[in-house]
Amino acid sequence: MRTRGKEADVPAPDGPWHEVVPGLWMGGHEFRGSAGGLEFAVVRDEFDLVQTLLRLPGHGPGPGVEHQVWPIPDGPLDGTQLAGVIRLAEAACEAVDAGRRVLVRCFHGYNRSGLVVAHALVRRGRSAEEAIRLIRARRSPWALHNELFVEYLRAGLPTVRWLEELAEAAE
Repeated sequence: MRTRGKEADVPAPDGPWHEVVPGLWMGGHEFRGSAGGLEFAVVRDEFDLVQTLLRLPGHGPGPGVEHQVWPIPDGPLDGTQLAGVIRLAEAACEAVDAGRRVLVRCFHGYNRSGLVVAHALVRRGRSAEEAIRLIRARRSPWALHNELFVEYLRAGLPTVRWLEELAEAAE
């Protein structure tokens, strides 16, 4: 499994956030600015809904912006964490359907946010492979480099959640 913590050579993205499909954006808390240095991505009022999977103080969103926070690791997820990811994807789809601008974010905007956005795209009729390709094309080739999350998407998050809950119950 490859994760951000184990991949020191993973480059920061070239922008704070990118639109994957109309109304649905993917981003992070840090990006490489035009001068080449790292900059903080601070959300103010650019979006109607911000979903945060890794919360860092001082990164917004601004007052009046709906903010949903569900901290998860960039690694194996339990049934409860997977249920939260599924709920966030559902909420993102509902918001986009209502004409709202949605940002899903984590540290770099690669793995955790990619999991939520990809599941939202699957809910909207894309295959897991199509969702992964689209995210990598629109956000970064580094998006969804966590192979475990790619496996989750290929198996289907509801199935993975069900299997995790079975395993937890057996313990």
